[in-house]
Amino acid sequence: MATATYPPPPPYYRLYKDYIQNPKSAPEPPPPIEGTYTLFGATYTTDDVLPSLEEQGVRQLYPKGSNVDFKKELRSLNRELQLHLLELADVLVERPSQYARRVEDISLIFKNLHHLLNSLRPHQARATLIHILELQIQRRKQAVEDIKRRREEAQRLLKEAVGTLEGQ
Repeated sequence: MATATYPPPPPYYRLYKDYIQNPKSAPEPPPPIEGTYTLFGATYTTDDVLPSLEEQGVRQLYPKGSNVDFKKELRSLNRELQLHLLELADVLVERPSQYARRVEDISLIFKNLHHLLNSLRPHQARATLIHILELQIQRRKQAVEDIKRRREEAQRLLKEAVGTLEGQ
């Protein structure tokens, strides 16, 4: 049975040798990547842009444009999905060999639903952030009120103590 020792530390450990005495002696981290970069042979970009359905080679079932009524379109696609699922069940019972077209239609509806929901992600993130900030403001206001109440209580206790001392 062969055994090996642990490998030596990487050479850049010397950059951190004075870190305990002087934390500022460590090198700065590299700047964030902007633009495109390659990872494991694939090219990625740092721009978070949702590709359109056409760019993905998928037919869009809802109107194009920036003023899409998401609620109406999601309901419409949901109803269409339910109808296609019922039709798929009927086809599987009556004509099992013709199910492939129905499955493709259902897949197309799911892709459109998924794209519509992903289009709402920025709005969801903004609403979540607003909610978190409102909670933080509420907690801080409560903390300030608690401090004020305790300060008033401390002042009252001090006045009682001074009154008690003067009365003796």
